Amino acid sequence: MALLITAKCINCDMCEPECPNQAITMGAKVYEIDPNLCTECVGFYDHQTCVSVCPIDCIIWDPDHVETETQLLDKFVALHGG
Repeated sequence: MALLITAKCINCDMCEPECPNQAITMGAKVYEIDPNLCTECVGFYDHQTCVSVCPIDCIIWDPDHVETETQLLDKFVALHGG
């Protein structure tokens, strides 16, 4: 499942440079994660780097974009060519 940045975000800019898929961008009020690009770092790391660096724990699983690890790995391959 893709990740989601909640309204609690303080725009500290810690998450955006950590995303290996460039899925995180500044939205109208807070940073946003593009669910079409988010692989939860599958294919890169063993954990979600944005979650690891967020100082206020405002990054959660997005209930509207539920994906299995296989689907996330397939998305990684599609984005990065294997």
